[in-house]
Amino acid sequence: MTDSAALAPFDTPVPEDWFLGVKLADLDVEGAARLVAARPAGAPFAYIVTPNAQHMVALHNGAPELQAAYDAAWIRTCDSQVVRLLGRHLFGLTLPSCAGSDLTAALFARHIRPDDSICVIGGDAELERRLVAQFGLTHLALHNPPMGFIKDPAAVRACLEFVAGHPSRYVFLAVGQPRGEILARLLKERGDIVGTGLCIGRSLHFVTGLTQRAPVWMRRTALEWLHRLLLSPRTHFRRVFIESLPLLGMAVRARLAPAARRHLPRRGEQPR
Repeated sequence: MTDSAALAPFDTPVPEDWFLGVKLADLDVEGAARLVAARPAGAPFAYIVTPNAQHMVALHNGAPELQAAYDAAWIRTCDSQVVRLLGRHLFGLTLPSCAGSDLTAALFARHIRPDDSICVIGGDAELERRLVAQFGLTHLALHNPPMGFIKDPAAVRACLEFVAGHPSRYVFLAVGQPRGEILARLLKERGDIVGTGLCIGRSLHFVTGLTQRAPVWMRRTALEWLHRLLLSPRTHFRRVFIESLPLLGMAVRARLAPAARRHLPRRGEQPR
């Protein structure tokens, strides 16, 4: 993680909580959106990740590339109502909600101007057309890498070159998880990229209406996963029941472990 003394004035560190081995920023949607919007267009590249249950399980089980991406991230916000519920009921933590989809919507609704430079990795011509039509964007560049690109050095290199060749204030990485996070780390490591990266999955599809998002009541009651499962059971079955469900066991074991109860880190502390 970048030392706070070396941060630019607009990258002021934010308070964080540790939960199940992951640092989560004490930021809600509006707070995160304001911080993102405050970064100048030419600021050195920094990026936001939005951990959900699936990611927390993967990090717990050992995912070196994903862990490196999280370590290098500027901000990590809580994307999961389930994570928030577990934090509150088992550990007394109040974790603000800041899902990637909500952050994306807030940026487009209140901060992104039509003349802002925007680069998108992922999506297709229809997504590009809708972004331009709905938000009047005049400086939008979109690159759609092939399936499985993250394991193809040439395809990854093409993504890096595209972002470098289209300097932008906002860089939306819409290639799914953990591909977006891994790509964000590589962009930062390159050293010549500017702007703020957002690892936002299908959030641009939600904001343009290409994909239907769960009703607000389902999001607030931690049932967005059920909505996605019902819409696309084949795609989401593994994600829900194999890659995310183990979070419940992780949280219960952490709560029951005497050492965990004694040494649950307070805000700002490192885990012991």
